Amino acid sequence: MQEYEDLKRLVEEADEDIRKAEGGNKAAGTRVRKQMQQIKQAAQDVRSKVLEIRSSD
Repeated sequence: MQEYEDLKRLVEEADEDIRKAEGGNKAAGTRVRKQMQQIKQAAQDVRSKVLEIRSSD
């Protein structure tokens, strides 16, 4: 499922910035918050796709 692969990619991309933000880097924290919004939307896309698959059965 492409939506799930996109979600995994977004989480992996956020990893480095999360580590930087933990170290006190404020710019990285800002990037993490933006990435979390994208992850939230991607998770919703996965959820919608699963419901679509389920209803087609």
